[in-house]
Amino acid sequence: MTDTIRVLVADDQALVRAGFRMILESQPDIEVAGEASNGEEAVGGWQRLRPDVILMDIRMPLTDGLEATRRIIDSGGGQTRIIVLTTFDLDEYVYSALQVGASGFLLKDVKPEQLIAAVRQVGIGDALLAPSITRRLVERFARPVSASIADAGALRGLTPRETEVLRLMSNGLSNAEIGSALVVSEATVKTHVARILSKLEVRDRVQAVVIAYQSGFAGGSSRLGAPGTS
Repeated sequence: MTDTIRVLVADDQALVRAGFRMILESQPDIEVAGEASNGEEAVGGWQRLRPDVILMDIRMPLTDGLEATRRIIDSGGGQTRIIVLTTFDLDEYVYSALQVGASGFLLKDVKPEQLIAAVRQVGIGDALLAPSITRRLVERFARPVSASIADAGALRGLTPRETEVLRLMSNGLSNAEIGSALVVSEATVKTHVARILSKLEVRDRVQAVVIAYQSGFAGGSSRLGAPGTS
């Protein structure tokens, strides 16, 4: 990826798109490469522009943001990070979007500095895991009984330290906060996170946390990652 983060803004409201464009293009390292007013245009825009980040509204005409996200990810859009936009902080569609590959979500009334920070965060390949909102969302909509045996086995394959890191990730802590809690460097935390993602065969921390909650691991009732347990 180049030093400039290229963004596609997908929302059916022209004023929302214009507002996001104005905020993002005030930054020298962010470029709004295109806009889309519905899910079909979002998929087409991704195919044509291959942006680094897509701001994807959930409720749009023709094709909604959830289906558009699924189509982009299924078509090999793994290099493009999708941030879901929603009006409500507990929206069942957002959890579904995380399941199909979105890298996080934001409320539409997000502050300008938070929007810029979010785009930069996912633009460098990280995931947007807001502590206060994402955790409540995943806790509400994750269903532990749906976890696969393979997911549970992968969680058991984590080392004790990786287990600690995943638990802290599931609580919404950033790498810096995890490092502070475990008294290790942020670089060390990044190494642990990378190994967790590799073992769970997921592309970012949001997907890892979804698996952790689905497996009953993150809620504290399970000890799937602890040594000597079954």
